[in-house]
Amino acid sequence: MQPDGLFELTPAKGAGPEFAVPSSDAPLAVRMRPASLDELVGQDHLLAAGAPLRRVVAGGAPMSVILWGPPGCGKTTIAHLVAAAEERHFVAMSALTAGVKDVREVIDAARRRRMSGGKPTVLFIDEVHRFTKTQQDSLLAAVENGTVTLLAATTENPHFSVINPLLSRCVLLTLKPLGDDAVRELVRRAVSDPRGLASKVKLATAAEDHLVRLAGGDVRKALTALEAAFGAAAASESAEIDLDMAEKAVDVAALRYDRDGDEHYDVISAFIKSMRGSDVDASLHYLARMLVAGEDPRFIARRLVILASEDIGMADPTALTAAVNASYAVQTIGLPEAQLNLAHAVVHLATAPKSNAVTVAISKALEDVRAGRAGTVPQHLRDAHYSGAKGLGHGIGYLYPHDDPRGVSPQQYPPDALTGVDYYRPTTHGAERPIAERLPKLRHLIRSGVTDEERREV
Repeated sequence: MQPDGLFELTPAKGAGPEFAVPSSDAPLAVRMRPASLDELVGQDHLLAAGAPLRRVVAGGAPMSVILWGPPGCGKTTIAHLVAAAEERHFVAMSALTAGVKDVREVIDAARRRRMSGGKPTVLFIDEVHRFTKTQQDSLLAAVENGTVTLLAATTENPHFSVINPLLSRCVLLTLKPLGDDAVRELVRRAVSDPRGLASKVKLATAAEDHLVRLAGGDVRKALTALEAAFGAAAASESAEIDLDMAEKAVDVAALRYDRDGDEHYDVISAFIKSMRGSDVDASLHYLARMLVAGEDPRFIARRLVILASEDIGMADPTALTAAVNASYAVQTIGLPEAQLNLAHAVVHLATAPKSNAVTVAISKALEDVRAGRAGTVPQHLRDAHYSGAKGLGHGIGYLYPHDDPRGVSPQQYPPDALTGVDYYRPTTHGAERPIAERLPKLRHLIRSGVTDEERREV
């Protein structure tokens, strides 16, 4: 009996339920797992001759590896290929259920096996980012001295979720999200392959497009949906899976949305304009529409970061923080969980007070510079840190603002040609109102000699 969350597999025993040869009634996604690296799709950058991935699967020199990539890109498939190698003893555990005790038992068994001349042990840990620091620490010595060869999989950035000592002992292989073409190839393979549907049904082009779009780069999702649609076709004795059948089977409407066509631009335009117009409900609708259609979440996050400065700016300075944090979450967490972070940012941005004063200000400044309105930097502002600078008059007369009781010193900052030019004109919306009230006093203080009483009013 193995501890909870742990099973061992050798090809002779086939004891691991997840890593055994799939039965004919296993889920389609399981039956269609690649039987060799040559069937692996979408990871060409890792499949060159002599590349670490090929060496790991082929069972060459022991090499501990961390596989990092989004769901459905092939991490578990690679583990299956490693498990099939007869010259190794394969042990798999899930970080969701295994603990330090389980890890130590595997290491102790691997050490005994090694000392008795048995097969080397490969330890596969799924969702390794869920291991605590203590659990990860328990692997260090065994990985360092080769007692076990670690094969770990994670959907989170290992630079944040895996401790540095363990990361430094492993080769990090980054798997890319599967593109639409790769998912389409695997769907078609599942329709025709004897392990899959064995050409028992045809798949209409519109239905195929829907399954690919629904997948969002996760081939498991596409194959699960295909299997459900096949069941519906068989029940109705239909020889073809059409779009309506595919929709009903997975209970997801096929959106008219082409990521390279007009609908892409129309939806993102409506999304931005809804947030700019403070309609939070419409904003969430368009966000959901893009997510369901498989839009790249990084594209959505980039647009949020732009809008935070373009349409909100200083009316709510925290809007940019919310948008940047959502973008970071998309990069480190990924879908589907990151949809919550995107929705969080969308609600923040849509309900925030609006101002394009920052956008107008930088536009006018750029316009002046491009028109040649620049001029030389005033002498007192020039760099005075190098030998001879003082002799050129650099820095002479500069007033250090922190020496002033109010932290502001009256002196000229722009070139002569731009003295007195106002670029930034804050609104009275949200957090920009106090700026609008304070800015005229600041400008007056900076641009002209003032009394101490006037300084105190700023």
